[in-house]
Amino acid sequence: MRNQTEKDRYTEKFRPQFHFSPREQWMNDPNGMVYFEGEYHLFFQYHPDGNTWGPMHWGHAVSKDLVHWQELPIALYPDELGTIFSGSAVVDWHNTSGFFQDGKPGLVAIYTNHDADPISGKVRQRQSVAYSVDNGRSWSKYEGNPVLENTSEPDYRDPKVFWHEKSGKWVMVLATGQSITIYHSPDLLRWTYASTFGHEEGSHAGVWECPDLFSLECDGEERWVMLVSIGDHPDTIEGSRTQYFIGNFDGKTFTNENPADLILWLDHGRDNYAGVSWSDLQDERRIYIGWMSNWRYANEVPTDGWRSAMTLPRELGLKKSSLGYRLIQRPVRELAILSEDGKDAKTPHILSEGETHQERLQTNLAYLHFETEADTNSVWALTIRHGKEELSLLTCRVGEGTLTLDRRRSGIHAFSASFPAVQMAEYAGSERGGFRLYIDTSSIEVFSSNGELAMTSLIFPEGETLDFEFKTLTGKVMLKEWKVSAVRSIWS
Repeated sequence: MRNQTEKDRYTEKFRPQFHFSPREQWMNDPNGMVYFEGEYHLFFQYHPDGNTWGPMHWGHAVSKDLVHWQELPIALYPDELGTIFSGSAVVDWHNTSGFFQDGKPGLVAIYTNHDADPISGKVRQRQSVAYSVDNGRSWSKYEGNPVLENTSEPDYRDPKVFWHEKSGKWVMVLATGQSITIYHSPDLLRWTYASTFGHEEGSHAGVWECPDLFSLECDGEERWVMLVSIGDHPDTIEGSRTQYFIGNFDGKTFTNENPADLILWLDHGRDNYAGVSWSDLQDERRIYIGWMSNWRYANEVPTDGWRSAMTLPRELGLKKSSLGYRLIQRPVRELAILSEDGKDAKTPHILSEGETHQERLQTNLAYLHFETEADTNSVWALTIRHGKEELSLLTCRVGEGTLTLDRRRSGIHAFSASFPAVQMAEYAGSERGGFRLYIDTSSIEVFSSNGELAMTSLIFPEGETLDFEFKTLTGKVMLKEWKVSAVRSIWS
């Protein structure tokens, strides 16, 4: 249990109540997510001496249920090779690295050291290794670091490593400028170049970062998914985002099965970036978490003493349609323990043009699930009022097949001209479909019931209650299901 002083930290203005955030100071990318000995480990980019981006360390938190988190002491500090940028962690089950004794497995972290060459002054990004024999509570850095470097490539970072069973080797996917370079190794220490992916594929609106590569099954068929985050660029409207590719992987080469110019976005909101998945899960799920912010304004958001939170953990899967395979994502089932008994509408409830359904909660933490069936050219809107003047607006234009989330009146936004925005996604299931919304103190996460759409958005309202108004703007909409629940704080 937290003592009262620690608990008070989590009552600060805009502090998330059911998302992970650091006790204090700055956090960005999730790193080193691995499951071992009954614990989900979440490492993260951390600046312990300020609440804006600075010299990077690896912060550390653990959870037994993906909901309640215990923040632990800093795991990795800067050293003579530089600061500690993003990376990954794995369980070395068979001691391929030679770090562990008595046949017991341990944790190995693979991360990027960032510094400047003392002679030329040029940026250097090199890959290093550390290991832990006590479930991640302490770490020893490999004396042979760095284990991989390329002096001709200044952007050479964010290694994601996994064991590839068919080839019997470790595989690393590494962000290298505007591409992903793939390496393999027998022992996590000696790495050999295998292939490069992406020079002519997908979006190149910013530097490529934080890759991930994993397999998923759909109807008995295996496909490989590559995630690639794209850094902020002044020519883009959205700022930093994450795209994905679907294809095949043979242990050395990833092949995209879609047209090279097809861009598939993981999330259609502004605030889900640099996410990767947990390794070594024991229940065959693929669980992902992202950094809930955007480089366009991350250093300026109106929080005091701490900055940034993670998204809710999500289970990833595949769905096949006439367009091919697409990624789907749903909040992990463990989150159900947070929802209190909810209010159900009498359904089905048909709403003609101008008619509304309303609900009020005396809290700013909520979970809402609703299902609709609409006329082809209908338009409906869900207004979420955070106070007298503050609101977020979710609008579905059924005929156009679009969903928008408007946060221009959601609360404080003067810290950045880029923050007030209407976030939009195509939504093919708009005639018959539903949504799940998780509303925290300073965020809204929207998921379609079928998992095909996700939209993550920061908001900074000062109101402490929630009013919901579902309204048919044109046509006719059947509200087939409606349930709204208050959500408990994980810090209580």
